[in-house]
Amino acid sequence: MEVVLAAAASFFFALGTVLQQKGAVAEQGRTASGAAKLLLRLARRPVWLGGLAADGLGFVCQAAALAIGRLVVVQPILATSVVFALPLGAKITDQRISRRDVFAAVAVTAGLAVFLVIGNPEGGRDNAPFGDWLVAIAPIAVLSGILVGMGWRASPGVKAALFGTAAGLFFGLSAALTKATVDRLIDDGVFGVLFDWHLYMLLLVGYAGMTLSEVSLQTGVLAPAIATFSILDAVTSVVLGITLLHEDLRHDFLGIFLILVSLGIMFAGLVVLAGSQGARDGPEASAAGS
Repeated sequence: MEVVLAAAASFFFALGTVLQQKGAVAEQGRTASGAAKLLLRLARRPVWLGGLAADGLGFVCQAAALAIGRLVVVQPILATSVVFALPLGAKITDQRISRRDVFAAVAVTAGLAVFLVIGNPEGGRDNAPFGDWLVAIAPIAVLSGILVGMGWRASPGVKAALFGTAAGLFFGLSAALTKATVDRLIDDGVFGVLFDWHLYMLLLVGYAGMTLSEVSLQTGVLAPAIATFSILDAVTSVVLGITLLHEDLRHDFLGIFLILVSLGIMFAGLVVLAGSQGARDGPEASAAGS
């Protein structure tokens, strides 16, 4: 059941991303007032609000999947939003998606699928001690800050990839926090969650991830933006699932080898997508840049 819920979440997140990208491109060139105000400006655009509603449905499906499944199972499935988002982008925002982009997206999804099957994840816990959370949060925050600093004045394609990577790190962290929050909700009810730090950290991390993803999408280069925050979300979640929540993967030599091969296929697809400039040829991107 968690696989079905995660797949539904993947579709809604892809739809939300494309609709938000349509609204974000219209704000291109207006970041002088600061990224923190970007979401407030975008909230005035109905198409962006429609994307936000789709994201809300995706989050509900994701939370339900995480409540009954493991982090290392649910989050890699969400990376299939790459496959959904590319054709949706071509339909809704007139992005020109090449055949190479499609093959790369399939390679990414296939690599993740093999990882999921061969890895055979099992075990784990729903939460972790506060000190363990700090150890996980600190490097993600530092690395994201470095990526943002590198990407702020970079070319559109590089900026989309760097900001998308930073967003993906935060999305992976928010998934782990979501699992812990949902677990607290099930055990202690609404009032228990309201007095739990996970909820407020989730809101903070979620806001940061959304802002970074909007800056990435605002470049108008859909493929690297979608690829980086979708895949880094999955990778970060897998790492946190193993190290923070103690979810086990297959340990024998053949299993580890196949896992590395599947990850190699996934990253090869990511590199192809990150190098794609097809989205810049779409009429919306051209209009935004004029």
